Amino acid sequence: MQTDNRLFDDFVKFVNGAAGTVAGMARETESAARERAREWVGGLDFVARDEFEAVKAMAVAARDEADALKLRIAALEAQVGTGGAAQGDA
Repeated sequence: MQTDNRLFDDFVKFVNGAAGTVAGMARETESAARERAREWVGGLDFVARDEFEAVKAMAVAARDEADALKLRIAALEAQVGTGGAAQGDA
């Protein structure tokens, strides 16, 4: 059912135009927000996964080496006969 009411047609055109404008503004706002988030995240000091894994592997190796050195020191102290207790008395 069509009407010949010019006022109604003009109102519909206005609403359609406003809806398009609002949709465009929403897209621009979303785009600007995404860009700002990318800049913010890019400015943070994140470490790449491969760098993290390399440092983690080095830490595990250092801990293993420290444990081996502790055992070696304990064995040497046992050979010398101090047992580690005499160091605190000296």
